[in-house]
Amino acid sequence: MTTFKEVGLQEDILRAIQDLGFEKPTPIQEKSIPQIIENNVDVLALASTGTGKTAAFGLPIAQKIDTNNNSVQSIILSPTRELCRQIAQDIENYTKYRKGFKSVSVYGGAAIQNQIRDLKRGAQVVIGTPGRVIDLIKRGNLKLENIEILVLDEADEMLNMGFKDDLDFILSNTPSQRQTLLFSATMPRDVSRLAKNYMNNPVEIETARANQSAENIDHSYYLVNASTRFEALRRIADVNPDIYGIVFCRTRRETQQVADKLIKGGYNADALHGDLSQAQRDHVMGKFRSQVLQILVATDVAARGLDVNNITHVINYNLPDELESYIHRSGRTARAGKKGSSIALVSNRERSKIKQLERKIGKSFEAKSIPSGEEICGKQLFKLVEDLKQVEVDKSEFEQYLPAITAELEGYSREELIERFFSAEFNRFLEYYKDAGDLNISAKDNDRADRGRNSRDRDRGRDRDRGRDRDRGRDRDRRDRPRKERDSSRTRSRGGSMDFERFFVNLGQKDSLNAQRLMGFINEQPTLEGVGIGRIEVLKTFSFVEVDNNFTNDVLKSMNGKDFRGRQCNIEVAGNKENPGRSKSKDKRNRERSRR
Repeated sequence: MTTFKEVGLQEDILRAIQDLGFEKPTPIQEKSIPQIIENNVDVLALASTGTGKTAAFGLPIAQKIDTNNNSVQSIILSPTRELCRQIAQDIENYTKYRKGFKSVSVYGGAAIQNQIRDLKRGAQVVIGTPGRVIDLIKRGNLKLENIEILVLDEADEMLNMGFKDDLDFILSNTPSQRQTLLFSATMPRDVSRLAKNYMNNPVEIETARANQSAENIDHSYYLVNASTRFEALRRIADVNPDIYGIVFCRTRRETQQVADKLIKGGYNADALHGDLSQAQRDHVMGKFRSQVLQILVATDVAARGLDVNNITHVINYNLPDELESYIHRSGRTARAGKKGSSIALVSNRERSKIKQLERKIGKSFEAKSIPSGEEICGKQLFKLVEDLKQVEVDKSEFEQYLPAITAELEGYSREELIERFFSAEFNRFLEYYKDAGDLNISAKDNDRADRGRNSRDRDRGRDRDRGRDRDRGRDRDRRDRPRKERDSSRTRSRGGSMDFERFFVNLGQKDSLNAQRLMGFINEQPTLEGVGIGRIEVLKTFSFVEVDNNFTNDVLKSMNGKDFRGRQCNIEVAGNKENPGRSKSKDKRNRERSRR
């Protein structure tokens, strides 16, 4: 068995990880740490959530930093605030015995002046999100000329979020003779390009994906109807009395709705999504980490960087569009050698995805029946019995009341007292499931439901085709516009079809803005992370962007006045037939001004 000492870590780091309870390196740590410390080479690693990748680069950085030098020697880039904060906390834990070691985390959604103050005090390691890092570089508060180690964590996700140009800018501002460490769950073309352009003969490391190798995770699915999906979720939670889990939903609205229903039903639950402010996110995560919350309902984006041990269940309220996301989700359970369950609620037409997932993770899914009310009540009843058996009785706390209590209950037999006690403690479940029906459906029933949905989908498809025809007509009207002033980039909302509001933004190509950077700028705002975005037009001096109209006020409040590369952002509702908030003549004057 390889030990942490054998991979090259020194005594003060070993003491810190011993305090954390680390026993032996994970495969990604065992392969990466010696390359980073001893061979001093660039490392290109494929590593999913739950493989221990933060320690794979964090421990070597903790050791290699010169604590007598106050300049920034290492920068770690991550896609989200939550992951940035998590990495910063881990680095702090790894360096608790290294005197003089200083690190600072910088990210959007927090006061930049506080981060500038922390940087001025000195930091050898900076952990940050790309947008905030660029702001600090352009302000002159973050100097990268002495960088020796640069880390790109979850590189594929950063590129998916539109940070390509940001990464190019940051990397071009660091010394060419640096050590570059790139960690990614997947290796799409953009990640390969990044590695080719900015890495020097990297050592490639690939370990088994977290869910491919984790034998301690049980994968299962329940066949459900759309109308009974929430009820099925509730029964799954109830049949697992000790559940400490995450429920993943596709959209922020669905996330909040599911969480609200659970709370109303008496569960210790809450939501984590992009509509929450940073303070709200911190509050929710604090409750979940301390296990005050039993169930956290979250979107994929909001849960990035969520690193919590002892999670027993991951429940996919909907399967993600990308199968790779399932691996990320399920990797949040069965950590530190413990067992865990990954559950999917699927319709009949999604069963083909289960087959694809089985091939992808190399494990079989168990098809389970939705538990009956009788089964749930039995589970909950015996959980209550076990809890009673584990109670430590301290008679001194209530001894003075015992004579009066005994006198009050004198007329009841032992059996009657047990019956009354359990009725008092258990009435919620007994009442709720008294007339509970069977939620299980046959494949034939589900096929009929699917045919009905398919018919509706065809109708919606015809409506979409008509809409596309109208769009093509508008596009023909715009075809004479210079090509460089057109950007037809479009992103689909994760939540499906929606209505969009069109906004005018006072930033354009002359501000180094493009469609991906505008998407990233929007998603950096605390209340807009993962919001649905439609058509984007980036012109020379200004831009137009469509955003889910449910977030119109959030867009105006969050983005107006925000700094974008040294220029203040002004955004307002643009003029169109549905919303004449901005006149067509003003749009036309701006276009003409842009061409001049």
